[in-house]
Amino acid sequence: MELPVVEPQQGGAVDTHCHLFLMEEDPGAAVSAARAAGVNRLVCVGIDPDSSRRSLELAESFRGVFATAGMHPHTASGFDRQAGSVVEELLADPLVVGIGETGLDYYRKLSPPEDQQSAFRTHIALSRETGKPLVVHVREAWEDAMRILAEEAAERVVLHCFSGDGALAAEATRRGYFVSFAGNLTYPNTPNLREAAATAGEDRLLIETDSPFLAPQSVRGRPNHPANAMAVARTLAEIRDVNLDRMVARTAASALEAFPLLR
Repeated sequence: MELPVVEPQQGGAVDTHCHLFLMEEDPGAAVSAARAAGVNRLVCVGIDPDSSRRSLELAESFRGVFATAGMHPHTASGFDRQAGSVVEELLADPLVVGIGETGLDYYRKLSPPEDQQSAFRTHIALSRETGKPLVVHVREAWEDAMRILAEEAAERVVLHCFSGDGALAAEATRRGYFVSFAGNLTYPNTPNLREAAATAGEDRLLIETDSPFLAPQSVRGRPNHPANAMAVARTLAEIRDVNLDRMVARTAASALEAFPLLR
């Protein structure tokens, strides 16, 4: 499958959320294409114990790739003692820079809400214990997600593929959470999402691709690639009326603050 053609940019962008293990093409080719486009660091996010292990293997194989370990809310019912032990073991590795993705998804409810909430709280506890950031997936569950994050005193939070409005982005910023925008920011007729992108604190902004999902508007309908993080950065720069280089530098600096091991 042909990789996206993206013009190189100066500086080093960070794709803070991708799933190289779900992509059809060779991960090495995807990493090389991203680097050619100016995306120098990638966070490969695990969604269960097996994919978390695979993410670490990819981080060990390719310079600039890092991993996370966790259990997606879709499979939260499977987050038993054994799965938790695997995640804890992986978190001991310095190439595993975060925990998750975890969170709540009330849109599909592939796991019952009570199982999702229990797993979410356990992930938050692991984040506090390890000091590693929490990568949070939320879909149609913002009230419960924000409540649980507050109740559990989550300290370093990345709201992946942010889907809230401006008021929610402002509250997230007030709490010190990082707000990460994906390719859907580039879609037409997304006023609430654009309002959120304009409202979130400049030092809390992150970009991601969620590859192979959520390809930006210019290649919508095709598999997404980490190189397309530049398209998200470009749209975010337009919304906030700054130049692209500033946005790439700003979001990269925020990524390094959100993920301290991302060096």
